[in-house]
Amino acid sequence: MTEFNGLGLHLGNLSRLSHAESRSLSAENPTGEKGKGGMAIDPDHRPSNGLGQGWKVRPCITIQPGETVTLANITGPGALQHLWMTSAHPRFAILRIFWDGQEQPSVETPFGDFFANGWGVYGQLSSLPVCVNPGSGMNAFWEMPFRKHCRMTLENIGQQPTILYYQIDYTLTDVPEDSAYFHAQFRRVNPLPFQQVYTILEGVRGWGHYVGTALCWGVNNTGWWGEGEIKFYLDGDTDFPTICGTGTEDYFLGSYNFDPGMSNQCTFGNLRNQSNHYQDFTTPYSGLHNIIRPDGVYQSQMRFGLYRWHIMDPIRFTRDLRVTIQALGWRADGRYLPLQDDISSTAFWYQSLPTAQFPPLPNRDQLEVV
Repeated sequence: MTEFNGLGLHLGNLSRLSHAESRSLSAENPTGEKGKGGMAIDPDHRPSNGLGQGWKVRPCITIQPGETVTLANITGPGALQHLWMTSAHPRFAILRIFWDGQEQPSVETPFGDFFANGWGVYGQLSSLPVCVNPGSGMNAFWEMPFRKHCRMTLENIGQQPTILYYQIDYTLTDVPEDSAYFHAQFRRVNPLPFQQVYTILEGVRGWGHYVGTALCWGVNNTGWWGEGEIKFYLDGDTDFPTICGTGTEDYFLGSYNFDPGMSNQCTFGNLRNQSNHYQDFTTPYSGLHNIIRPDGVYQSQMRFGLYRWHIMDPIRFTRDLRVTIQALGWRADGRYLPLQDDISSTAFWYQSLPTAQFPPLPNRDQLEVV
């Protein structure tokens, strides 16, 4: 039997022994070196004053406005296995990951959007690859293999210092030849021009598979907003896609407007005592986990955070990939209404290198959520 490399973990192989080496990066061990954790000495750190070396002296870092810090600088082969981060600004801290010496990042997203929490309002999330836990603990369990090198940075584009607590758990081990590289790309359009579709991802070149969508949808109309179809254009598709969904809530694995009242009326007849409301949910593969409702004064638009992970049903491509979604509501006369909403997305996929050039990230004013 081939020696187990410690990757592709699940309950069925968790008992297997491996020569993979476990390492972790944090403010207390920024290099991840063996036997080098908790060595910081700071006589001005009041909480640990009098306790000496080895106590809790450097649990976090401060990133100044305009500063970019390197969180990971790892020589491979190996794989990132878990990220835990908290406290950074959700839109003004930009996370980037570079694989195997590339100058082009393969991951470039605002901090919160990488963890499907882009609105800056805490939305609890329990899924297989991403968990957002009480107190805004952001966790990602995507397996991210690399062969030569991994570099991860966080840039503060805000006007105030940001504090970051973090832990990056990884392993040093052999990587299979058919392992692809993790990618994530952010986009935002606010507002979406009338009768235009929203592009989640385009310009991808290479061999790979699409594994997830995190979406922030800010509604600028009253009424239902999710009639639009998602479309996956694969390997040379032009005007028409190979995969076409049936509606926004259907793609995120809900139905009937995410509304239990609507569902009961449509499916089981007009039952009594069925109130209409959006129902949030968070599951291993999909969720409507962040519903921001108007307060009756200044916060006037409804906003939604959604995610859909293609773990058991990845969208595979061999040459290129484009992903779009329509924004459709209803007119009073029963026709579809193309919406002009505030939509932002983070697309997640694996592919072979090299990484194609990403579109420019929106600037700070374009990223801001107010």
